[in-house]
Parts: sequence; C-alpha cells; structure tokens
Amino acid sequence: MVLDGVGIGEAPDAHLYNDQGTNTLGNTARVTGGLHIPNLEKLGIGNIAEIFGVKRVEHPAASYGRMREVSKGKDSTTGHWEISGIIMDKDFPYYPNGFPDEMVKKFQEVAGVNGVLGNKVASGTVIIDELGDEHVRTGFPILYTSADSVFQIAAHEEVIPLERLYEICELARTKVCINEHAVGRVIARPFLGSSKNYKRTANRRDFSLEPPKTTVLDLLFEKNIPTVSIGKIDDLFAGKSLSEKIHTTSNAEGIEQTISASKKYSTGFIFTNLVDFDQAYGHRQDPNGMKEALEYFDAQLPRILETIKENDILILTADHGNDPTDNSTDHSREYVPILAYSPKKKIGVNLQIRESFADLGKTISEYFLVNNSLLSGSSFLSYIV
Repeated sequence: MVLDGVGIGEAPDAHLYNDQGTNTLGNTARVTGGLHIPNLEKLGIGNIAEIFGVKRVEHPAASYGRMREVSKGKDSTTGHWEISGIIMDKDFPYYPNGFPDEMVKKFQEVAGVNGVLGNKVASGTVIIDELGDEHVRTGFPILYTSADSVFQIAAHEEVIPLERLYEICELARTKVCINEHAVGRVIARPFLGSSKNYKRTANRRDFSLEPPKTTVLDLLFEKNIPTVSIGKIDDLFAGKSLSEKIHTTSNAEGIEQTISASKKYSTGFIFTNLVDFDQAYGHRQDPNGMKEALEYFDAQLPRILETIKENDILILTADHGNDPTDNSTDHSREYVPILAYSPKKKIGVNLQIRESFADLGKTISEYFLVNNSLLSGSSFLSYIV
C-alpha cells in the first residue's frame, strides 16, 4: 500500500530540488499538535523517525525503516516505477514557462479544438477559479502544468463530457507528449459547479508512459500470479501486466477495495495507491487535512491487518513526499517510510536505510519465487519473514 506523498524527512539530495527541511509526517505532526496513530505506532512508525505524538516502541509488530529514491525527479510515476524495479537515470521534461507553441498547436490539431486557455504553471484549484467562466463560455480546455512533469487538461464535465476529456488526454499522451516532450503524466482534471464555486471532481485520470523496462508486475504476470491494482496504479503503469484494475475516488474507497481484494485472493500481489494524502492535502497545503487522513487510515488499519494470513505480508510505504507545511504545492524529495508486517515475524527488525525504492520490488520478486535478475535493488525478505 502506497500512502501517496507521505514522506518522512528530507532526502540527502533534497537541496537539488529546493526541498531542504521537508518532512511530511514530522512537520504535519509538529504544526497540528501531534498525530494520534496508535496502530501505526504499534507497527513501529515512531521507530523510523521522531514524530510528535507518536512513541517509539520496544517491540514493534512490523519491520521498519526508510527508503531513499535513486531515480531523478520526485514524481509519482518515477516513485512507483522505482518501487517496481526501474531506476530512471534521466528525468522527465518540465515546463516552468508553459508548453511551447509546437506542443500547443499539435494538441489543438489532434484533439480537434480551436483554442486552449491557461498554458502556464498553476494550482489546479486556482486555475479553474480563474478560467472556469471563460472555459464555460468558449468550450476551450484549460491547459496547465506544475513543478512536476505533467500535461494537465481541466474541463467542466458539462462542457467537455468525461469520455471526451479522456479521449483528448489519450491523444495528448500518444500524439503530443512523446519523444523530447514525453512528460511523466497527462492528467485529466474534470470539475463541476458554477462561477465562483467550481470544484474538482473525483473523476481524475492519469495517462502515464508505459514503463521502459521490465517491472515486478511483468515478472509476476508472466508467471500467472494475480496482479491487482487499486487506485491510480493502473494509470501509472499504463495498464501493463495487471490482471485486475480497480479505480477508486478516495482513500476510503481504496481501503475498502484493498480489504475486499485481500479476502478474495488466496495468492497474488495487491498494489494499492491511496491518493488523498497527496492530492487533497499535500498539494493544497492543508496539514490539518493531512493529519485527519493519516488518523483515518490508522483507524482502518486493524481491518486491513485482519485479512493478513500467516504467509501474507503487508507493506506500507510511499512514493515521494508532499509536505503540507513547506509553502510549496509541489512534491518534496524525501525518504519514504517502510513498514513490513508478517504474522510469522513476532517482533519487527530495523531495516535501516534502504538505498533504493527498488529494494521493495526485489523483495516482492523473491517472495513470489520469480526470476528477478532484471530488477535493480536488494531484497530484504529475509528480515521480514
């Protein structure tokens, strides 16, 4: 389970991304008066780093540690790909001054639209307030980006219906955002409402590049081991090597789907992304919302743990940070926590600092006894079972 954006302290190279001092968990706890997450505390999250309100426990129920990202960038795609075994030595392209004319013209051509609005770096909630009325009047899609490598298209669901929005995003992915303009993600950003009261809906969809190398999903899928994606995993891996794809609209739904899948499958790999931490609170600089989301997840955690059978493993981690206190709406370059729970392991051990997210992919491959020679990383399976 990937708690999207829930980092646990600045990475050694955070200065390269202007992310000094970021700590999603630590700073959220500090500015909100402390976190009440007793179930994560029992697993050992307080043993990884100091978190206000969270104790260090002598006998944690899970093995615990931190993982450092090796790949360039701090995007969800990069983070998930590295978890799956791919180290990216080249970052995706970014557009701090908006997209060049050649991209915009090509997009208009392939999408069959007569114009676009925006074409700048912007907050998704701010830009629909700014340009929503003009969008409704003209029908032109709102095009914008951020500090991440994204090509985002916002549209009112009653002006550009969802299926049409998804269609033009797919065209942008396959015809525009390619070669030197191959951004990490094309994102559909639908909204509803009226003037001065526009609200984004839960019908976001990400259109990612297909992974350039073999992933742990490929290795499992080839061996007929069920691979179940919950949340935006399907989008991040372009649907590749997934036997079941479950889209969700909230953390709550993602948790329920994970519990359901865990009960349904006697064997297999369930890969869940819980996006609210990142999308609803990190990007919106809302530490109180982040606190509530963390405490809600913690309250549901016993229900997840009840589905973990003797030979199962539950691994909790993240894909990057998104500190809601750092005066930036962008992701932050942080270590991510790792908690690995197995009923066989009575007392968790310190996994220390893992030098790549790919250690997780390697561990998963070893657990399922598949050939993992193509994966980067170093397995820590022997420490958690």
